[in-house]
Amino acid sequence: MAREDSGDRLLRRLVLMSVLDGTRPSGTLEWVSPVVPVVTQAAVGAGHWSAGRRQRALAAWASAAGFGLVAWGLGTEAPTRAEAQENIEQHKDLWRERGLEVPATAPRTETSMDRHQPWWNALSALASCSNVVFGVRSGLRNPRRLTVLAIAGEAPTAVFYVLRVPRAVQRRRPRIAAGSALVAAGAVARLRAASAEPLR
Repeated sequence: MAREDSGDRLLRRLVLMSVLDGTRPSGTLEWVSPVVPVVTQAAVGAGHWSAGRRQRALAAWASAAGFGLVAWGLGTEAPTRAEAQENIEQHKDLWRERGLEVPATAPRTETSMDRHQPWWNALSALASCSNVVFGVRSGLRNPRRLTVLAIAGEAPTAVFYVLRVPRAVQRRRPRIAAGSALVAAGAVARLRAASAEPLR
């Protein structure tokens, strides 16, 4: 039972590592998702700058630059989906050779999702574009001051990108590492700006 638990734990860790690595967008519609935060944060920064909230603007622009570097890194440094899946399977085979029990993966067959992938990509791109509108609106309004809710809103982004930095450094992906550090710094700077420069 302990061996089985350790196999599941290793697999969860491997999946987390592949999420931190990210995958290379394979088509135009798949590029929408990594590019949307760049546009959103750049627009939020411009709005804050024009309203005289300099710290908030600089924080948003730091995040925009970070998201831009991450998107560039995903396009040039990240593995494709097939390479990421192959890497997971190689690790699972290695663990099986060492006597660990890891869940088997069913053979890859074409599913209804695969057949409708272009439609799903188009819907995802449309949802991402609508996120620009809501993200800009939310970024310009919230947080009004530094609150627990504001911290809780920024924490997931900061934690994810802080975890991504050492992983990208380990995998020799400098653009993703630098971009992730900037995104995390932007999240922290937004919180500092919220305490120093509340909205009027």
